[in-house]
Amino acid sequence: MYQISLLTLAAASLLAAVSNTACAEDVPAASSTITSNINLVSDYRFRGIDQTWGQPALQGGVDYTRDSGLYAGIWASNVSGNSYAGGNLELDYYAGYNGKISDDIGFTLGGYGYYYPGANYNKSSQFVYPSQSFDNFEVNAGVSWKWISYKLSVSTTDYFGANSGTGYTGDTKGTLYHDLSVNYPLMDDLTLGMHVGRIDVTADYVTGNGNISADYTDYKLSLAKTFTGGWNASVAYVTASNNTFFRPPVGGASLASSETRDLNKGVLIVQAGHTF
Repeated sequence: MYQISLLTLAAASLLAAVSNTACAEDVPAASSTITSNINLVSDYRFRGIDQTWGQPALQGGVDYTRDSGLYAGIWASNVSGNSYAGGNLELDYYAGYNGKISDDIGFTLGGYGYYYPGANYNKSSQFVYPSQSFDNFEVNAGVSWKWISYKLSVSTTDYFGANSGTGYTGDTKGTLYHDLSVNYPLMDDLTLGMHVGRIDVTADYVTGNGNISADYTDYKLSLAKTFTGGWNASVAYVTASNNTFFRPPVGGASLASSETRDLNKGVLIVQAGHTF
């Protein structure tokens, strides 16, 4: 039976406790808001790629927003040590500004960091790597019109540790991720979501039979519903391209065991959560 890591449970509990404490003490001014959230998903996919090797994930976060448009937050999820050798937790931190040009046109600017405590390529039991973390940081900018949005994220570090030491032709700073999303309200409490993403990695992956592009496209189709009392649920179909890179024999190999997996295969994901 799959067991969610105690570290992840503790992180999610701490995030909720911080939010509840802040609200109880009435710390935020009238022009700012603190909210927290907790979610259970049947599988954690990041940009279409499996992060938990088909297992559920417990996720939670705290967000701070101001009426001026400034925002900041933290978020946590369990991940698989098969993908992040020596680690089982992802901690994200982010901040930025959301602005409006008109009632229908908006824009966003921000930064987003990914941190994997304890994880390192050199902790792999299957491959020999130098010391290299999986941590990543991106800056982003986007525009929106009503329920359509586009955002471009640019990696300022090697993209999740991808460089010449971890099997690539060079460093991957400057890797781009294009995110085109539609969130169309079918009703006040029901939203149809459509997403297409494209990653452009600045280096290829090296194999004994030549170099392989790590670029791919991911897709998501979802239906989300909100309920009274802060509850919400969704169902989504997620998949991604580039079978050569993400499936055996070249891709999809565990860093921690002899397991392999089709990391980009299409999957139906069910989510349930609560916002406080």
